[in-house]
Amino acid sequence: MTHLVETLSVGLFSEILALDQLLRSRISKGLPKGMELSHFSVLNHLANLGTERSPAQLAKSFNLTRGAMTNTLAKLEWAGYVHIRPDWDDARRKQVVISPAGRAARDHAFAQIGPIMTKAIGSAGVEKLKNVLPVLRELRANLAKEV
Repeated sequence: MTHLVETLSVGLFSEILALDQLLRSRISKGLPKGMELSHFSVLNHLANLGTERSPAQLAKSFNLTRGAMTNTLAKLEWAGYVHIRPDWDDARRKQVVISPAGRAARDHAFAQIGPIMTKAIGSAGVEKLKNVLPVLRELRANLAKEV
């Protein structure tokens, strides 16, 4: 049984890695000029949260170093897509929120990449997606525990 699980696991993760490469490539090509996939990911995350987050919280959410997240946030702030302010409770920390321009940029990007994603889903359908999402989330959670 262990051999079967290992074989299936390798096959599954090989497919996920290949899918990741294809998806990143296709989405990057569909994003508005100047927007990187990392920018879209952070804007989308903030838009879905609807609340402020610290750079450290965002770094943890994306499994990035604080330095990498700070770099991405600096670019987003320069573009006017996020507002970064001091944390009122602890001046050593900062809080990040998506700006109206950031929400508009995210919505524009989403409109451009939506058809790419829909095409990628193909004939899989809604029910298969509903079934696979919990499995993928569980795999991600299991891997996150290992770190």
